[in-house]
Amino acid sequence: MQEYNAPIEDILFVLKNVKSEVQNENDEYSDPDLMKQIFEEAGKFASNVLAPLNSIGDKKGITLENGLVRMPPGFKDAYKQYIEGGWSSVAGSKKYGGQEMPWNIVGGLNEIWHAANMSFSLNMLLTQGAIEVIEAYGTEEQKQKYLPKMISGEWSGTMNLTEPQAGSDLALLKSKAVPNDDNYKLYGNKIYITHGDQDMNENIVHLVLARLPDAPEGSKGISLFISPKNIVNEEGKTLEKNDVRVVSIEHKLGTNASPTCVLAYGDNEGANAELIGEKHGGLKAMFTMMNNARLNVGIQGVSIAERAFQQAFNFSMSRQQGNSIDGSKDGTVAIIDHPDVQRMLMDMKSRIEAMRALSLFTANELDLSKNALSSEDKIKAQENLDLLTPIVKAWCTDQGVLIASTGVQVHGGMGFIEETGAAQHYRDARILPIYEGTNGIQALDLLRRKLTLDNGNVFKRFLCDMRKDAKECLETKEAKLVEIGKKVIFAIDLLENTSDELLNMWKNSKRNAASGATPFLDMCGNIFGAWIMAKSAIKAHNLLKNNQEDKFLNDKIETAYFYVNTILEMSLSLKNVVINTHKNINSIFNMQG
Repeated sequence: MQEYNAPIEDILFVLKNVKSEVQNENDEYSDPDLMKQIFEEAGKFASNVLAPLNSIGDKKGITLENGLVRMPPGFKDAYKQYIEGGWSSVAGSKKYGGQEMPWNIVGGLNEIWHAANMSFSLNMLLTQGAIEVIEAYGTEEQKQKYLPKMISGEWSGTMNLTEPQAGSDLALLKSKAVPNDDNYKLYGNKIYITHGDQDMNENIVHLVLARLPDAPEGSKGISLFISPKNIVNEEGKTLEKNDVRVVSIEHKLGTNASPTCVLAYGDNEGANAELIGEKHGGLKAMFTMMNNARLNVGIQGVSIAERAFQQAFNFSMSRQQGNSIDGSKDGTVAIIDHPDVQRMLMDMKSRIEAMRALSLFTANELDLSKNALSSEDKIKAQENLDLLTPIVKAWCTDQGVLIASTGVQVHGGMGFIEETGAAQHYRDARILPIYEGTNGIQALDLLRRKLTLDNGNVFKRFLCDMRKDAKECLETKEAKLVEIGKKVIFAIDLLENTSDELLNMWKNSKRNAASGATPFLDMCGNIFGAWIMAKSAIKAHNLLKNNQEDKFLNDKIETAYFYVNTILEMSLSLKNVVINTHKNINSIFNMQG
């Protein structure tokens, strides 16, 4: 498997240039030299420590021994180094030992960790989300009890949602919480618990959805509980083992070094638990963690795509096959000389840059929703975040699978052979469109909750902001930038027209509208990607005024130009798919009669 080198230059370009102009009170890490130092150190750790363990974890996998999950060789030591480097504390509150880095910087770091070793890094993804939930909904006593050691990395966190009968329908949950003195006892089984057990942390803080005895039916009767692997006293010291048991670990298509556990609560006397947040308010609290996770899963799509691209590019430089198609070179050539391989690589590169910029732009909106200077800007940032999160989660993860598949294709027959490592990226990528809400659920969320906000005006307002950026390209008078701007504006207008028709369809027939939800999200992703590439291109153009020979900046413009002439062009036909899909399926799969 090829080495991984963190794309620091592009991440820093996005962090500095492709974001809202709104002022942020959390500007402690805005110094360019400091950001560069942070990412250079992260890149070294990812390349030297995490990346070499990626294929080892895939081959060795995990084991369940006497009720304890054992991680693959090298993982425990890597995690120790991760903690010692201070990386576990980047997102936590300073009050409890964190560094409070802005979420777009955290997002850039998360991309690097997951590209280097996604199975390993899922641990911190879930822990970051759990920390955010406890910070938002925990009592001060709970925060003092759990957060310092979670932020330090000594303890990890998980999300326990679904059960065998429930799947994504959390209204069907049966796990129960019985009052016990001032706290509760938990009983029930949970499935698909990522890093539900492992031997890297001394304790695991499980956030568990369950029902109280007086709970109403359905999703309104769900509460959220903290139930750690090892019971914690008031001073934050771990005591005896809690009544939580690993029933089994799943055998999966990919992410083989990430323990996906079935957990049983309360086999004996009941698992000790504390209510977090309000009674019957568990879904509201858990969605804080889920939305954090959905954004980070979108970033995982960027990560796996970048890893697959680097591997495919390096392979194409060394693999000798065939002759130059125009005779410009003698003898056998490296396959990167072939136009179709160049097309595949450029397709991968342009999609990745669009994904990265869109996901980190969204992470910045998350930060602004908390730290913008004015309440008006906070509200707007929250609206942007709500709109963009399902798009980032679904579109970036679908792109991740597509790009990993293209990476296998660049390798040819060697890509289908496990030894090259290209197949692992494809297998690891395939879970991303499924977990944290399948991409079909994300598409319905976009249609039902986000597109309908203020009768579609939130969506229109965002499109208006996109047009302003695209119009800046027209003002440059540079031929390629003008073409980028014109095509992006045309696409935005088409998307607005499509959204109007889809909203009207939703009002008349929710079933018909839902049939087009996924292609509509795809259309949004591709066109939002084109907008963010145009935004990147105009920033690169402005920076080139100081250095016309800067290859990186010139490449940014060329990559955006490729994107709007290929990926954007193909996405324009999706309008007809969005509007007409119901005509092709409802008559065949009519389940109403």
